[in-house]
Amino acid sequence: MIYDYKVKDINGNEISMSEYKGKVLLIVNTATGCGFTPQYEGLQKLYDKYKDQGFEILDFPCNQFFEQAPGSNEELAKFCQVNFGTTFKTFAKVDVNGENASDLFKFLKAQAPKAEEDEASEAFYKKLEGLGFTTEGDDIKWNFTKFLVDRNGKVVGRYAPTYEPEKLERIIENLLNK
Repeated sequence: MIYDYKVKDINGNEISMSEYKGKVLLIVNTATGCGFTPQYEGLQKLYDKYKDQGFEILDFPCNQFFEQAPGSNEELAKFCQVNFGTTFKTFAKVDVNGENASDLFKFLKAQAPKAEEDEASEAFYKKLEGLGFTTEGDDIKWNFTKFLVDRNGKVVGRYAPTYEPEKLERIIENLLNK
């Protein structure tokens, strides 16, 4: 269960995922130097609209994809706050793939091994393959992969990096109203 995991905040403090019991969560691996970084704006709009209804966005910077999340945890959080006005929680930088992958992300990938895709996903994945990245298997393919978790801690969806946050609005509303 997702509530069994612990993560670190930007100051290195251990946070239990059980603190989020009863909330709908959108967990995202992010990067400040990524072509998808403007999605922070859409994420913040979702957060502003639904935070008072029990919705949380958990932002986990990741530097595994072309080192697009350089800098300290504090620098990454400040970048997002200054450039995109983010007010949702940013956690310590994590690995999402490989032997050093965060236990939370190992769990998320096991629960939702394939991402929901959109029209842009196929072209994006072809581009990644051209750069030598694999798009097969349950590994996270790139930054801004999103995992949606219901109020009971069940992973209900995984969404490709190209899947814009705004497209999740109806799904989030349905989960909040259950």
